[in-house]
Amino acid sequence: MLEPCGDSATVLEKAQVTKLGAVYKLYADRTRQRRGQVWSPRQRRGRRAIVALYAAVNRGALSLAHQSILAYARYRYLKIATAAVVVAIAAYVWDRPPNGRYGGTWLGYTLGTVGAVLIFWLLYFGVRKRRYASNAGMVQGWLSAHCYFGTALIVIATLHAAFRFGWNVHTLAYVLMLVVIFSGFYGVYAYLRFPRVMTDNLGDDTLQMLLIRIADLDRQSRQLALSLPDSINRLVLASAQGTRIGGPWFQQLRGRDPNCPTTAASNGVQIIGRKLAGEQAKTNHQLYTLLLKKQELVARARRDVQLKSWLDVWLYIHVPLSIALLVTLIIHIVSVFFYW
Repeated sequence: MLEPCGDSATVLEKAQVTKLGAVYKLYADRTRQRRGQVWSPRQRRGRRAIVALYAAVNRGALSLAHQSILAYARYRYLKIATAAVVVAIAAYVWDRPPNGRYGGTWLGYTLGTVGAVLIFWLLYFGVRKRRYASNAGMVQGWLSAHCYFGTALIVIATLHAAFRFGWNVHTLAYVLMLVVIFSGFYGVYAYLRFPRVMTDNLGDDTLQMLLIRIADLDRQSRQLALSLPDSINRLVLASAQGTRIGGPWFQQLRGRDPNCPTTAASNGVQIIGRKLAGEQAKTNHQLYTLLLKKQELVARARRDVQLKSWLDVWLYIHVPLSIALLVTLIIHIVSVFFYW
């Protein structure tokens, strides 16, 4: 993540600033108003902000450094969320209603209102992160607040319910809220860890570059196999035609193929090569080396697909359950005021 900061930039940071400044300039150029085009006030404000940021980057008035979303603005939203939790707990301990604690007391309604507002605001993040021209603050700040306020919601909602649960729509809304929040914890872990692992796995390559290199190794292997026994040719052909990267979702998540034709080919070539001699043995050794290289590249490509799958799979839980939470929350609110 990138965040403006006021510290003096190092040589590396200045290089990053120059690169990012070029990105902002490219965006500004591509969003230049065309002849006859009418922009809304929001579009004009958004482009002015981009152009101003580009100008600040280029003149050195703004430096940018990588920073975790959890540490955004010196843990600003952690402090706010912690203060909200402390106030909620203090109010809960201080309040002594004559009929006991439950969601229908003044404190229960207050905490319930705060919790409902937080849930609606947290759900709005899915809309905010797609509005590039918005002037409602940096998406990084919204995401940091999303993490900490979502965590604080556990305490606020629990105190709102006063630890009273049952087999009803109110408890269902509470359970869905917990599942959504804990799936969000996994999302934070995934987005903080997996991109770094993906970078280490690919190095200077991309997935497309790996696939090109694998195809080139297949071509070289098939060329070498022409002078070797038919059994080796069949193994190499099966490796070239049968090796799969990706596939069904469960195979992507697993990240490996127990019946991989490339692995079978390298093992088979090694076994058959023990019976060869002379030039065939030398050629077979070259072929075996190529298959080992292909094995390594295939493993890296599958690992990249696996990490991307694990990075995305939680959204298939988080988003639908968030929608279900919204529906049950509305039912919960309507039913409370209907019986009130």
